[in-house]
Amino acid sequence: MAEDMWKIGICDDEEAVRSYLASLVREQTAECEISEYTSPEEYLSDGRECELLFLDIGMEDRSGMDGMDLARRIRSMDKICQPVIIFVTGYGKYVYEAFDVEAFHYLRKPIDERKFAEVFQRAAQRQDGQNPKGQASGQVDFSGTEKQKRTLVIQYGGKSRAIPLDSLYYMESQGHKVILHGKEGVLEYYARIGALEEKLQGSFFRIHKGYLVNLSWVDEYSRTEVRLASGDRLPVSKYKYEAFVKAHLRFLQT
Repeated sequence: MAEDMWKIGICDDEEAVRSYLASLVREQTAECEISEYTSPEEYLSDGRECELLFLDIGMEDRSGMDGMDLARRIRSMDKICQPVIIFVTGYGKYVYEAFDVEAFHYLRKPIDERKFAEVFQRAAQRQDGQNPKGQASGQVDFSGTEKQKRTLVIQYGGKSRAIPLDSLYYMESQGHKVILHGKEGVLEYYARIGALEEKLQGSFFRIHKGYLVNLSWVDEYSRTEVRLASGDRLPVSKYKYEAFVKAHLRFLQT
């Protein structure tokens, strides 16, 4: 991270939650300045710019403004430093709105410490403009699990070849062939993307008729585009968007 203090805001109407989040932040880095706010109104009146903001969606202040309203207000302010926003909530109903305001992540209460550490590290890399792909921990950590050990076995050059799934960014359909895009470059072989979609459901998602993406490499997305941590940008079908958001959220929570 940068040498100067990283400015972090925590906006939640529950004192116990604010204290817990602050303690988790301090476990990740000592180089930070934490400001706590009990309401959206208090955050706005303080006028202090944050680089990372943990924001409770469901709280509501005297003006009727809730966390989502505050996020929209922040995103509409062109002259301020735009923080990385991580929503914190006990409900899953806000997920579509969360991504509409370009939230970086969505933590469910009660907050899991391991998940918090993963998300915090990725947020730090985002804020510093670093590419999270440089380290495996920049993505959801599957170390020691079956997900990391899974491989895709293909027939290539007359031989069988096993490719670790976590090394693949996405798959592209082109005629009767599938093009694999991953850490080792590009590999093309005869296959049906529909069959791969069925086989790899849960860890990959078909965002468009021509693209099957590895959910562990999804960095951010909008209603029209997915950006992978590899830097690749792929189109999202409007018919696939809602199902993709649900699949991505489920994946992050596993």
